[in-house]
Amino acid sequence: MKTLDDCFGHRVRLTDERLAHILEHPEMEAMGLEIERVLRHPQLVRRSRSDETARLFYEFYAQTVVGGKWLCIVVKCAIDDAFVVTAYLTDKPKAGEDLWPTKS
Repeated sequence: MKTLDDCFGHRVRLTDERLAHILEHPEMEAMGLEIERVLRHPQLVRRSRSDETARLFYEFYAQTVVGGKWLCIVVKCAIDDAFVVTAYLTDKPKAGEDLWPTKS
């Protein structure tokens, strides 16, 4: 298991089982190292509309094995715990409350 830092300064668990689940998808094989980077420096973070405890971390990649796609990392957040649920490539970010970048 790895413990990663996100852009909000929270510790996020990534279990070996979740990483194996993510990397079993052929289009994600080359994206494994990007998970840590995107959690720390995302282009966009949104709160899920279907699960308010889930945050969706996004970064756009112009070239993946399936063309230009957004990498989405789904993190479930509790008061004293956060963990990666899954990660996948998508055509566009889902609708939801923008959490990052923060507005100052």
